Amino acid sequence: MQLSRFEKSMEKYDENAVVQKDLAKKLVQKTLKVRKNFDTILELGSGTGLLTREISQNLTFKRYFANDIVKKSKNYVKKIIPDAEFIHGNAAKINSPKVDLIISNAMFQWLNRLDETLFYYKKFLKPDGILAFSTFGNRNFKEIKEISGLSLNYLSKEELVGVVNSHYKVIYADEYVERLTFDNPLKLLLHMKNTGVNSIADKPWTIKEVKDFCENTLNNTLTYNPIIIVAVV
Repeated sequence: MQLSRFEKSMEKYDENAVVQKDLAKKLVQKTLKVRKNFDTILELGSGTGLLTREISQNLTFKRYFANDIVKKSKNYVKKIIPDAEFIHGNAAKINSPKVDLIISNAMFQWLNRLDETLFYYKKFLKPDGILAFSTFGNRNFKEIKEISGLSLNYLSKEELVGVVNSHYKVIYADEYVERLTFDNPLKLLLHMKNTGVNSIADKPWTIKEVKDFCENTLNNTLTYNPIIIVAVV
């Protein structure tokens, strides 16, 4: 992950993250069907607080822990939940007290060792704990992969359920496809930049790479493939 790019995208994230915003709502609604009241919640990848806000409006809790790799996320979280306790650091390496719910929106796709990390998270969950998260499937940004070859290691829904089921019991899993259309290829790339997604590349694109992308993009469409998983220990 390119930390500096995520941090730079935060100011414009909310106005561009239309899919992630809707996904946060869906994730909380699916969690709500399993349980509403929690003593302790740990949110991973709190970012600008899109999920934090949904949780604060729909779930009840006594203590709230929020984690993000970007320190500035603490400011966003505190505006929504003033007494939230912020844990700065890589979500795959943090330490946390025991909690009733671990929840995360549009972040798990950045975890390089998902199986190991899911096993690691079990030690933070109480015996009746819930793991609820959203991520993206293997059809995500297919246009970018087809033209540039760049892509994260997205799993299909079936592959993801298999990984989660090796450590938890999946009680809900679903996916959908959403396509955003832009006026031109440059606006599509700007959208990706403003949501931190240009971090799929190891370095910023060159002028030639941008030019090649613009010339090869046929319909200025970007495909999202969200997946929601709810599991219990």
